[in-house]
Amino acid sequence: MSVSDLPEDLVPLSWLIGRWVGVGLGQYPTIDDFRFGQEVSFTNDGRPFLAYASRAWLLDDNGEKVRPLAMESGFWRARPGNEIEVTMAHASGYAELWLGSVEVLAIDNAKITGARATLRTDVITAAPSAKPYEAGERLYGLVNGELMWTFDMAAVGEGMGNHLSARLKPAD
Repeated sequence: MSVSDLPEDLVPLSWLIGRWVGVGLGQYPTIDDFRFGQEVSFTNDGRPFLAYASRAWLLDDNGEKVRPLAMESGFWRARPGNEIEVTMAHASGYAELWLGSVEVLAIDNAKITGARATLRTDVITAAPSAKPYEAGERLYGLVNGELMWTFDMAAVGEGMGNHLSARLKPAD
């Protein structure tokens, strides 16, 4: 699907569309630091949202997959004024509503070449068996053709701090 086929409100998010793969780092005061591999996809079927899916796996020191880590999926909905609403569900027992904005930073030949999306949790619901998780902040950016993102959270009695970050390259 080309950008011209997208609903108009989604054009500022068009830089996300595609399949992205790469490596990230995980940390938090209550766990050991780790490396992970990740695959993320953003797709659109003509309706006014992007479908989102992510899966990650633990990597060993040689970059080999050890075991699955996390899965999340959801929908990114564009709102007027470059505002965005994101719903996410996680295999670990959470569902979230994120609110934020998208900013286009660079365009070359009618293609977005630099952008960022900033999100903060508005609502978090959790299954009774899920670990305590109070708030999150995410930043996604398109930098030099790569998707970079970071996730800060307040959870398990700890204040807001970085938990995950990754650098992903286009896979298609």
